[in-house]
Amino acid sequence: MRAETQSHIEKIRKSLTLLGQRMDLETAPHRLEEFNARVEDPDLWNDPEKAQKLMRDRQLLVDKMGTYKAIETGLNDNVELIELGEMEDDQEVIAEAEEALAELVKTAAAKELEALLDGEADSNDTFLEINSGAGGTESCDWASILARMYVRWAEKKGYDVELQSESAGEEAGIKSATYKISGHNAYGWLKSESGVHRLVRISPYDSAARRHTSFSSVWVYPVVDDNIEIEVNPSDIRIDTYRSSGAGGQHVNTTDSAVRITHIPTGIVVTSSEKSQHQNRDIAMKALKSRLYQQELDRRNAAINEAHENKGDAGWGNQIRSYVLQPYQMVKDLRTGYETSDTQGVLDGDLDGLMASVLAMDVSGKTRAEAQSED
Repeated sequence: MRAETQSHIEKIRKSLTLLGQRMDLETAPHRLEEFNARVEDPDLWNDPEKAQKLMRDRQLLVDKMGTYKAIETGLNDNVELIELGEMEDDQEVIAEAEEALAELVKTAAAKELEALLDGEADSNDTFLEINSGAGGTESCDWASILARMYVRWAEKKGYDVELQSESAGEEAGIKSATYKISGHNAYGWLKSESGVHRLVRISPYDSAARRHTSFSSVWVYPVVDDNIEIEVNPSDIRIDTYRSSGAGGQHVNTTDSAVRITHIPTGIVVTSSEKSQHQNRDIAMKALKSRLYQQELDRRNAAINEAHENKGDAGWGNQIRSYVLQPYQMVKDLRTGYETSDTQGVLDGDLDGLMASVLAMDVSGKTRAEAQSED
């Protein structure tokens, strides 16, 4: 058996091991039996929300078990075909089985990555907030480039994207923008993007064509769904209304429709500037609950966050990624060391490789490859 084929087999087996651990392979059949018994309870739908959650959890387990079985079967079948082909010296059978194993490696790797998205809120929709840093027009333009990058990434994933609020730059770009991105595992994927993003390029706004460095921050918060209870004391918030500055119908700039909510104990401020003040209150309150929930997640994961904390720009203290367009082409994640020279692809939304490198990090702050090399 060729060395490359043996490598493929080993990779698939490692993926199966991780998938089995995440699913708890030994107890999975028993848990499915329990789910099936509860589904047959005639009183289940007396509580529709509880019933829907049960059905979602059951289907999730069924999907995980099906994925594991399909990969395992594919591995065993193709290994047997290769062994049979070698015994009968049938190169065509061997080639077909090796090709199937090569494809199975990709499938297993993708499923392995999805299995890492098993946090409490990973499957939720998400809010994505972008803010320009110091640097005026340069940073505002960089913030708008980041916004376009994430919108394109989300659209490639088939996610829905809604602009919640936006503040335009004085000359170009944006000072800030908040999006709601809806789709399965939207938060799980995007949570790796929170932090400061650094751009190095020849400035299009500099007549001397000098190289400039710009910073913008990206912060990601899960949309709090009905399964997560977040209590907000009315006495802890201040609600202000102001005139919306966005484009729209006849009421824009004539009525105080935009809403700003300030959470006094934490200082968290959220805004929404749709046409309807009632709609804005609802959107802003959901955004506030999401920010508070993210704050709680951060407290729970303080040790992990500290391990992953990078040594980025001292002025920001939380730089995670550099995008260098001049004097060479390189995007590098400073937490994992993952880098790519396809800068245009990244800025057009090809972010999965960068995100995957962070998701695959061991909780100690090491990449999976580093952790395995120490075993």
